[in-house]
Amino acid sequence: MYEYDVIVVGAGGAGLRAAIAAHEEGADVALVTKLHPVRSHTGAAEGGINAALREGDSWEDHAYDTMKGSDYLGDAPAIETLAQDSPEEVIQLEHWGMAFSREEDGRVSQRPFGGLSFPRTTYAGAETGHQLLHTMYEQLVKRGIEVYDEWYVLDLAVSDEDEPEDRTCHGVVGYDIQSGNIEGFRARDGVILATGGLGQVFDHTTNAVANTGDGVAMAYRAGVPIEDMEFIQFHPTSLPSTGVLISEGVRGEGGILYNAEGERFMFEYGYASNDGELASRDVVARAELSEVNEGRGIEDEYVHLDMRHLGEERITDRLENILHLAKDFEGVDALEEPMPVKPGQHYAMGGIETDENGETCIGGLYAAGECACASVHGSNRLGGNALPELIVFGARAGHHAAGRDLGEAEITTGKRDEWESGDVETPVAPGEAGISGADAVADGGAAAEGSDLSPDELVARATERTDRRVDALLENDGRNHSEIRSDVQESMTQHVNVFREEEGLKQALRDIRDAREAYQNVGVADQSRTFNTDLLHTIETRNIIDIAEAITLGALARDEFRGAHWRKEYQERDDENWLKHTMLSWNDGSPELWYKPVLLEGEEKRYEPKIRSY
Repeated sequence: MYEYDVIVVGAGGAGLRAAIAAHEEGADVALVTKLHPVRSHTGAAEGGINAALREGDSWEDHAYDTMKGSDYLGDAPAIETLAQDSPEEVIQLEHWGMAFSREEDGRVSQRPFGGLSFPRTTYAGAETGHQLLHTMYEQLVKRGIEVYDEWYVLDLAVSDEDEPEDRTCHGVVGYDIQSGNIEGFRARDGVILATGGLGQVFDHTTNAVANTGDGVAMAYRAGVPIEDMEFIQFHPTSLPSTGVLISEGVRGEGGILYNAEGERFMFEYGYASNDGELASRDVVARAELSEVNEGRGIEDEYVHLDMRHLGEERITDRLENILHLAKDFEGVDALEEPMPVKPGQHYAMGGIETDENGETCIGGLYAAGECACASVHGSNRLGGNALPELIVFGARAGHHAAGRDLGEAEITTGKRDEWESGDVETPVAPGEAGISGADAVADGGAAAEGSDLSPDELVARATERTDRRVDALLENDGRNHSEIRSDVQESMTQHVNVFREEEGLKQALRDIRDAREAYQNVGVADQSRTFNTDLLHTIETRNIIDIAEAITLGALARDEFRGAHWRKEYQERDDENWLKHTMLSWNDGSPELWYKPVLLEGEEKRYEPKIRSY
């Protein structure tokens, strides 16, 4: 068993910043990650980091734009924390040597992004995430922070009191991909989940293959509520053949969207008469698909994004990476012709419920980055707000876990404050297929109740249970996971996409139930323990099933149209009934639906919901 003060799971932007912050507090820190840090998906982020740095801008304006973009489902304490802390964090990155693009006078460059009232998106060409990762990885190495590279965390070591709010997390269980060993990691002060997104729930996504919602699923099964899972962002500009992202920076620099008839449809058809291509992402994604559905799409699939008029000098200076992506994946020379683009699953606004310090309702368990939900983004994230979320809330989680007093959080977690129970009519009972045979073997050998065990014994028990589960998977010659995963991904893309209908959502739940039944007899063809990607993907598929169900349940329950959540049957935002967060608790595998109110009271004002137009 390994032992540290703070253990960070995941080494993307949020994980790196959390580890550095905990180390700054004097903690003994370890990063446990299934990918080498600079291979993390943060490296694919292209556009930039929103921060109020210039005269004429303010954190208050940034907060207002973010709340408006969230369609008034964001929590004011989290949004204002993001806006207030982001400038300091960006300046810190600059001091660490991040290669920001600069103006002729030496200032870091900022450009317009969708939904912003001021050009506050700081960037490094079209590879901001890549620069961010390498800058913070240098700081990690400089500090000598321990990295367990290519270790896949399979479970959390959590005590098992009846109420999640009474439980404590004491560590994690990791699988060493190289050796096949399963080991416990004991955390004296805290575990921080920074495992990123869940894009592999869908079959057309900008996300990496590794983004399977691991942290969200583990926390959910441990008893932490997951929040607003129905709100999935579909980025307007992904390449049709692969889902590879084309940065919003293209539109920020002046790129134009055209339909098959050569019309600038964002203006021509009134989708966003003022802001056009720089409307919020949910607005642009719906506009593009509407053009395709109404017969004005190109090859009945996509639209064109044109940046030729910007000129070669400006493009190569600020968007050079986009030229390579268009050429490599679509065979298009974007200096000479427009690029094909269509919406692709990009980001999860929901995730593990946390407060503004990154802490969950389970003591000692934190989350930061895309896997977490504070809630900063509400029902729709503004472009340029993901990277500041990583560094702001990664830093806060790291500092808090290592003992810094950040003051009492304004956001409460779990069922500690006002909440109401929920109900939704489903075609099948969620989670009814139960657990796999491997899980039954693992749980059948469980030791004494966790509340009676010491922290070391709790970690040891979790490690033994995980070891039994892996053995059972390796010994079973059942169905391969890949078919099950593919069925779920195809159903989610068909039924739980940009446009959602009641019967489609119910069909997705039926498909997920079938996937659960099939997973009961899942097996791993590769019997070895070392570098066994078949085993890893089989375990990831369980996470995908759980996450897909949560997204679909939330989408079926929310009878309104808000932000990224469009319902055919409900075409209006309903503030009277739905100004609240959708919550799901695991409840022994049968999801429990409940709600808690949105916090609109800010530091100096209340954010009153208004009509959101661009």
